[in-house]
Amino acid sequence: MPASIIRKIHYQLIKQGKTIAVAESCTGGQLSSQLTSLPEASRYFLLGAVTYSNKSKELLLNIPAGIIAKYGAVSKEVAILMARNIKNKMRADFGLSITGIAGPGGATSAKPVGTVYICLCAKKLEICRKFIFPGNRKTICKKTVEKSLLLLCAHLSP
Repeated sequence: MPASIIRKIHYQLIKQGKTIAVAESCTGGQLSSQLTSLPEASRYFLLGAVTYSNKSKELLLNIPAGIIAKYGAVSKEVAILMARNIKNKMRADFGLSITGIAGPGGATSAKPVGTVYICLCAKKLEICRKFIFPGNRKTICKKTVEKSLLLLCAHLSP
């Protein structure tokens, strides 16, 4: 990820006095790591939750088991609830979520390896994007974090 994007996000969140909370699954904390890589990130970064299992999504993010059973943990519906609920739980200005299949296992014909949902929620904003990234686990996670940061950055621009 270009350091310039991280710096821009860092600067804009501080300048605007905004906060963020993150719920990530397949990236295992890599997004949170990027968002906290600069000094004074504590001024905006409230929480990074690695809700890797369905149980953690249910218990920490209050996602009903029925929603996960109906749509799957890797779905638009779950990604939206992850972002919305982490935002609300932490009373943050932004909630950002990631759920996906980084592989090499866990895929189905409907959801191949590389299927990822990224969701950004704010007061009057709810964006959920689906991607199918090619590559191995490491590449998929890297691309997922990059797209997440670019989505956030686009909605912080003055």
